[in-house]
Amino acid sequence: MCVNTLFKRYFCLKIARRRKAEGVVPPMENIQPLAEQIKAFMSEEDDESPIVMINLLKYREQAKYPEGMDVSPCTGREAYQRYGAAAAEKLKAVGAKAIWMGNVKGVVIGPLAESWDDALLVEYPSRKAFADMAFDKGYESASVHRTAALADSRLIAVKARLNLFEGLNL
Repeated sequence: MCVNTLFKRYFCLKIARRRKAEGVVPPMENIQPLAEQIKAFMSEEDDESPIVMINLLKYREQAKYPEGMDVSPCTGREAYQRYGAAAAEKLKAVGAKAIWMGNVKGVVIGPLAESWDDALLVEYPSRKAFADMAFDKGYESASVHRTAALADSRLIAVKARLNLFEGLNL
């Protein structure tokens, strides 16, 4: 069995265990990736080129931590700030960086039911760097704040392209 296949299985198993430990999220919430999404993301060949993860974030009014967790009550936004503070060193360790964050002022094109509080762009040197961070024990303990913070989210991986019109016949 190739290393890439073993890595994908390990990735799916780790996410499944994390989801079980944090409790199952209702189907309308998109806080943790589905196994199919992880498989699709990891099945693409890692060409070692940078990727940018587009994060769309909808915070809970009150953070929802697992029962029995010893944390002071806070808003979803505050819990996400806790996550950010803990995740920052993990990002740096894999060569990633947050390159932009802003408050969403409205969805101009998209489902009317969707609304977002913030958008965040994080650049990783490669898919492998993203996976390395996602499996870091310190990151796993930080991600509980992310899960507690968010009512809904989207995480979209894009490969950077310097020329906006590259490949288009304009």
